[in-house]
Amino acid sequence: MVEMLEDTLLMKYVQIFLVVVLYWYVSILTVFVNKTLLSSNNLDMNAPLFIAWFQCLVSAIICFILSNLSKIFPKLIKFPKGNPFHWITIKNVLPLSVLFILMITTNNYCLKYVGVTFYYVGRSLTTVFNVILSYLILGQVTSKKCFICCFIIIFGFFLGIDQENISGSFSLVGTVFGVLSSFSLAYYSIQIKKVLPFVNNKIWLLSYYNNVYASVLFIPLLIVEFQEISNLSKLTDYKFLLLMIVGGLCGLSIGYITALQVQVTSPLTHNISGTAKACFQTVIASYWYSEWKSTLWWLSNFIVLGGSAIYTVVRNREMEQKYRLTAYR
Repeated sequence: MVEMLEDTLLMKYVQIFLVVVLYWYVSILTVFVNKTLLSSNNLDMNAPLFIAWFQCLVSAIICFILSNLSKIFPKLIKFPKGNPFHWITIKNVLPLSVLFILMITTNNYCLKYVGVTFYYVGRSLTTVFNVILSYLILGQVTSKKCFICCFIIIFGFFLGIDQENISGSFSLVGTVFGVLSSFSLAYYSIQIKKVLPFVNNKIWLLSYYNNVYASVLFIPLLIVEFQEISNLSKLTDYKFLLLMIVGGLCGLSIGYITALQVQVTSPLTHNISGTAKACFQTVIASYWYSEWKSTLWWLSNFIVLGGSAIYTVVRNREMEQKYRLTAYR
C-alpha cells in the first residue's frame, strides 16, 4: 500500500515537472520566434500587424478544424461546442476581442523595438495596472503590502530604463509600447472574467472566438503595412512562412499549456513558474544575442522579478485568508 502511494506521488511529481518544462519551453520559444519575425535583418519584414494577423488566422483555423473534428470523432477529440458567428456571441465577446487585438499589437511592437533581455522589464507594469484597474473598475481595495510590492516593481522598471539608457540600447518607442502592452494585458485580464460566463467558462472556446474576430478586425489595419505586405518575395520565403506558422502554433499552444500548468499545480505556482521563466529567458537572451549587461542592469531585473514574486505570494495569502473568513461565517 505504501509503495503504491509512493509510486502515485512520484508519477504526480513527474507530471508536474514535465508540464512546467513544457510551459517554459513553449513560452520562451514563442518570444524568440516572434522576436526573429519582428526584427531579424535576414527576414527583413517590417510588418508587426501582419504577423499578428497571420498568427491569429492560423490559431483560428486550427480551432475551427478541432471544433469540426470533435463533432466527427467525439471520443478521440474534445473541443467545446460553440458558434463564433452567432449574433449574441459576437455582441458579448467582440469588445473583449478589441482588447485582445490591442494586447497583441502593443506586445509585438514592444518586442520589435526592445531586446528580449529588456522585454520582461519593459512589460513589467502589468501587476501595477492590474491593481489600479481593479480599484477603478471592480472597486477592489489593495493592501499596503501589495502597494509596497508595486512600488518595488516600479522602482525596478525605472532602474532598468536608466541602465538600458546607459548601455545605449534604450528604446523610448519600445518602452512606451511595453507600458501600453502592460495596461492592455491587465485590462484584458479583468474583462475576461466578465466574458467567460458567456462561453460557459471555456477558455479554449474564448480563444477560438477571439482569434476568429481578430482575424477579421485586423484586416482594415493592414493597410498601414500595405507596402511591406505587397512584397510577394518576402511572403513566399519558406523560412518566413515556417516561422509564421510556428509562431501561430506557439500562440495557440501557450494558452492551453498555461491552463494545464494551473490545473496540475496552482495559480500561485503558475505565477512563480512564470517569474522564474522570465529570469531564465533573460539569461538565455543575454547569451544568445551577446548582450553583456552591468551589475545594476541585472539588479533592476531581479528587483522587478522579486517584487512580482512577493506580490504573488502576498496576494495568494490574502485570498486564502479571505476565503477562510467567508467559509467560517
